[in-house]
Amino acid sequence: MRHSKTEHSSTHGERILIIDDDREVGEAIQLLLEVEGYQTLYVNDAEEGIQQGTISDFDLVVTDLRLGQASGIDVIRSLKSARDDLSIVLMTSFSSVESAVEALRHGAVDYIIKPFNNDDFLYSVERALKERRIKRENAILKRSLKKVYSGTKIIGESAGIKRVLALIQRIAPSEANVLIQGDSGTGKELVAQAIHFESSHHEGPFVPVNCGAIPADLMESELFGHAKGAYTGATSETEGLIREAHQGTLFLDEISELAMNLQVKLLRVLQDREVRPLGGKQSYRVNIRVVAATNKDLKKAMEKGEFREDLFYRLNVINIHVPPLRERDKDIEILARYFIDYYSSRTGKRVRGTSQDFSEFLTSYHWPGNVRELQNLIERAVILADSDILTCGDMLEVVPTLPAQLARSGNAEVPVSVENPLSIEEYIRQVVAHYQDTRSEIEIAQILGIGRKALWIRRRRWGLTRTKNTDIEQT
Repeated sequence: MRHSKTEHSSTHGERILIIDDDREVGEAIQLLLEVEGYQTLYVNDAEEGIQQGTISDFDLVVTDLRLGQASGIDVIRSLKSARDDLSIVLMTSFSSVESAVEALRHGAVDYIIKPFNNDDFLYSVERALKERRIKRENAILKRSLKKVYSGTKIIGESAGIKRVLALIQRIAPSEANVLIQGDSGTGKELVAQAIHFESSHHEGPFVPVNCGAIPADLMESELFGHAKGAYTGATSETEGLIREAHQGTLFLDEISELAMNLQVKLLRVLQDREVRPLGGKQSYRVNIRVVAATNKDLKKAMEKGEFREDLFYRLNVINIHVPPLRERDKDIEILARYFIDYYSSRTGKRVRGTSQDFSEFLTSYHWPGNVRELQNLIERAVILADSDILTCGDMLEVVPTLPAQLARSGNAEVPVSVENPLSIEEYIRQVVAHYQDTRSEIEIAQILGIGRKALWIRRRRWGLTRTKNTDIEQT
């Protein structure tokens, strides 16, 4: 069977595939759409149409019902099985209710009869494309709302977090790439979300990618997409997360875990603003803002040859450091109150506050897991709370807490148990008394699981004497 293919391009973002075995009609439709600003590809063979519609990234297919020995219904069935999100408009000069119903049943979004008025045809095309845009926007909105209303947001009054919030306001409107650094659990993704929703890309998708969670052998396909047949099992084309983030923000969490060969490909995307799927022959333009995050020192990784220097400087146009919770003393109780209210609402409980012992624990503990650890602890405590006040008893029910840990360390003879928990003050007094002749201030603070400054503050608050073992303290 004869077949031919012609392609027109324009500045319009949406691409339309035209399948019609009548060259004169097909090229007339192509010209009409091209004048309207669409990117088009015309083929006059059903098999070629199915191949192009399956492997290429089209937003709409316009196909005739009669294609020589083939049927437009077969084309619709094949294309929809490969790409369910594809919109299809069927054309025919053989009007019948049966063919219209069958076309719609197999996935066509509209049905138009030849000969047609150009305005009617363009209206049908725009309506089909609008329906597809709405579906995509709804999917994006659902994903974005899920991230926004996940129960957390940037909260705090400390100087460190105020600096982060001020920097977000300053840099969000720009197009510059951003590198967010900070310990695990400090809220780096929340910062990335805030940048996205304050930026010119806020109407586009926010696409998070955990570079450390996706197996290395799947990462290339997940990130860059793949063409049909790129590898065993690749039965259809996938656009990949980079193209999914088009017009929005791509958030690359744990960027230090990205393999070196993929760092090269990512660098090319950042330089050229184009992405080519695995096994594909065509590159696609992408308009994305890239925000990356890491809890590692990328400069040390560069020195070890584990991270590309050129990629680092591409990502590190703007740098934001998110402080750990131990440096945000003012924020601990504010965050705790927020999480208590949030999880009380979700569980239907009416927890209105914390006991003195619980509050003292919150401000004494060094929080190695940062805000995430605080959030998880409050959630579990609220779930198991028997009253409207959280106590250390609620905490001891769900997690090996500071007093329980200390009771098992250093042979300190302190009778701590779930049934009889000590207050934080009482416990610290006993530990200090037990070790003050043999351990330094730093060592006692380490035993308590708090910082040296936190121990000093509590010494002053409770009138505790300073350790006598000053020789050991000298470092």
